[in-house]
Amino acid sequence: MLNPATAQAVIDHALFLGADFAELFVEHHQSSSVELLSGNIDKVNSGIDFGIGVRLFFGHKVLYGYTNSTDEEELKRVTSLLAAKDKRDQIANAGALNLSRYQSKHACQQPLSQNPNLEAKIAFLRQCDTAARDEDEKINQFIGRILQREQQVEIFNSTGLHIGDTRHYTRVAATAIAQNGSEQSTGFEAPGALTGWEFNSQLDAKELGHTVAKQAMVKLFAENCPSGEMPVIIGNGFGGVIFHEACGHLLETTSVAKKASVFHDKMGEMIANPVVSAVDDGTMTNEWGSINIDDEGMETQRTQLIKDGKLTSFMVDHMGSLKTGFTPTGSGRRESYKFAPTSRMRNTFIEPGDSSLDEMIASVEKGIYAKKMGGGSVQPGTGEFNFAVQEAYLVENGQVTKPLKSATLISTGPKVLKEISMIGRDFALAAGMCGSVSGSVPTTVGQPALKVDNILVGGN
Repeated sequence: MLNPATAQAVIDHALFLGADFAELFVEHHQSSSVELLSGNIDKVNSGIDFGIGVRLFFGHKVLYGYTNSTDEEELKRVTSLLAAKDKRDQIANAGALNLSRYQSKHACQQPLSQNPNLEAKIAFLRQCDTAARDEDEKINQFIGRILQREQQVEIFNSTGLHIGDTRHYTRVAATAIAQNGSEQSTGFEAPGALTGWEFNSQLDAKELGHTVAKQAMVKLFAENCPSGEMPVIIGNGFGGVIFHEACGHLLETTSVAKKASVFHDKMGEMIANPVVSAVDDGTMTNEWGSINIDDEGMETQRTQLIKDGKLTSFMVDHMGSLKTGFTPTGSGRRESYKFAPTSRMRNTFIEPGDSSLDEMIASVEKGIYAKKMGGGSVQPGTGEFNFAVQEAYLVENGQVTKPLKSATLISTGPKVLKEISMIGRDFALAAGMCGSVSGSVPTTVGQPALKVDNILVGGN
């Protein structure tokens, strides 16, 4: 996408101007989406974006700019504007660019650039819609969306690195809305994968429609949730969003380097119950949050964050490594060429334990089974969170008794880690998008069902 000779000239220019490190991130991004609303195709969008990000290090200071031009003089102009903010006399030597190659772990059979498969996607959404409405007459709306993306990246830097990658993303989102008089409730699922449109072969359109409709119907006639501190069993899959938001961000050097994380000085210490082991793994085949290389050009890896309750690693990007001394983990990520990379999560999850869901439920005299988590808010630095439960049930005397609505879980990440006493075997993952200072990136959350002995539950 960019002539290596041009890249070398721009990098040499950056170092001549005093930068300690220079990087070019080149991106070609194609996207296509189709949305169904009220039984009709409501939106069909497609587009192509191209640009080049220029990043310079002056000590621990990062300067970043971008352009849509591949012209050498324009790239040098952007570089000069950045360097003028922190120009130094010392001149470093750039390494000669050397193209790196690797074996992609993530097969793609139906890439967007070859065929958008628009008719097949529309047919899939119509099947979802019909199945959702067939579930119950009170399902009065279905919204379906399919997004497919193809992102080509090429990275050059002053260490001599030249490497590229092509990433294929496909995600399906389904929402069902049920109504009974003035009462309304929703169901939602959004599976995704790092692959092409062949992802549809892993999905059953009718099952997806039925699933979101059932979620909506369960909540429509649910009772109000009790309030107070009590044990809560958090379901598998998207239940891992609490660890991601309330703990995962605190283990990124984005916050650790600034000492804005409560875990910044806890390496090697027990920060969780010994039953808890957690991982951030970018190598999982075709998973939504996986990557071959990160957005700094480093091959991805599996990073053990917590082992048997002990903090064993942070997620580390290039600048995070310079600031903290920890070895990079292939975690430097960004939304696009418009963002400088920072340490970010990939596929982040709590590993399976040896308990069963039935055993966990049987151990609760009175509490909540949060089968499906929803969204929430988190206080950066402390991990204080407030998460809605999308599908919840009351547990009484070791039995699940009735569905609940309006349940909210309130606590802090560090506290919850120590309150987890049982972890199940029913491990599952779920796709999501994560926003941070380097934009929004695909990430996967996950866990088996687990029991939190004591957490504040908010209800009506």
